Formats: sequence, C-alpha cells, structure tokens
Amino acid sequence: MNGYLLLAGGAEFGGDMAVADRRAITLAGGPDAPIAIIPTAAAPDNNHARAGENGRRWFAGLGVRAVSVVPLLDATSANATDVVDAVRRARLIYLLGGFPHYLERTLAGSQAWQAMVMVYRAGGVIAGSSAGAMVLCEHYYDPGRGQVETGLGLVPAACVLPHHNTFGRRWAADLARQLPGVTLMGIDERVGMINDGPAGSWQVYGPGAVTRYHHGQPVSFRGGQTFQLAGT
Repeated sequence: MNGYLLLAGGAEFGGDMAVADRRAITLAGGPDAPIAIIPTAAAPDNNHARAGENGRRWFAGLGVRAVSVVPLLDATSANATDVVDAVRRARLIYLLGGFPHYLERTLAGSQAWQAMVMVYRAGGVIAGSSAGAMVLCEHYYDPGRGQVETGLGLVPAACVLPHHNTFGRRWAADLARQLPGVTLMGIDERVGMINDGPAGSWQVYGPGAVTRYHHGQPVSFRGGQTFQLAGT
C-alpha cells in the first residue's frame, strides 16, 4: 500500500510547520521512525550542510529519536551504497528546498530515488519543501531556466507553485497556459498538504492556504480543509 506525501510551500523547519511535520511523523510511525533529510537541492550553492543540520535539529526538537542527514549531493552519491542503504532504512524522507532542476536531475533514474519509491510503496512518507515538493510532481517550473520540466511523477497531472504567498503566485497565469489540464497547487510558505484525507484527498496543515488552479480557476483551502486535486 502506498504511503503518504507531504508537499510544503517553503520556509521549512519553522514553528508554523510543526503541525504538518508532526502529522508526517505520526504517519511514518511515530518518534521512533527513522527520518532521512535529503539536502541535495541545496548543494549547488554549498548550502547543504547548514540546511541539513537545520532539518536535523528541527525534527530532533519535535521528539524524533533517529534523524540523519544523508550525504546525497550529486549523481555519484545518488548511487552510492551507503546513501542508498540510508534511504532504505528511513520511514520519512524529507527533500529540502533549493534548486529544483539540480535536484530532479540528480535523483532521476538513480538507485537512491528507486529506494525512496520503495519506501513510499511500503507505506512510508516522502516530504518535500519548495524545490523538494516541486520535483515530486509530474511537472515543475524551473525558474533558473525559465521553463517547464518533467518531474519525478509521484503526483500525476500536477505542478506545485511554492512560496505562493510571496512570489509563486506570479507563475500561475503563464503555467496555466503552458500546462492545460494540469492542476496547479499554490502552497503558501509554512503550509503543507498531505494526502491523508478521506478517499485519498489532500488536507491542508498550517496557518496559510493552498490555492488550487484547475482549468485556470483558483480556489483556496485553509488549514484543516480537504480537497481533491482534480477539482472535486
């Protein structure tokens, strides 16, 4: 049975994200469930060590007893035995924000990504914030290249617009034209959405909103509300 996905809008590891992250911990099996922090997206600007340590401290502060930062930084390490083994042992895998195209290209087709999918298919949780959330969908927008790219595909017919309450909403009109029939999900910073609602629906966690654009029409959902991606 498939597990769960947590898609977050950015500014992860802050007080308001505790609601979503505590729910993800519960879904993964509780505070004894091992968590793997994946800092790949922060590697291009050499921010991976700081970002990874922020994640480790955050989850430890939430009571998690086994949280580690996995040194998955490039295509070589994405196929390294120790990295793949660390991913396989996790019950919650958290992809940090940063550079989405670098993250997707590093993971695509790698043994580490195959291990992540195995964890998810076995009932584990895969979480992503900002770039991490973007690449989990079938499509993502790479602002550095100014174009739509093919993502890793765990969320079909979807595209995440992170940081929606700051700058992400500016992408909506153009992406709606480029991706007709695809559901756009604008996720505010410090807000997460998890597919743990009834009949596979998504529930919003946090103080802001998730705005769903279906056929170009925006509808916003606040914390505690559930919705289906396909506009129902």
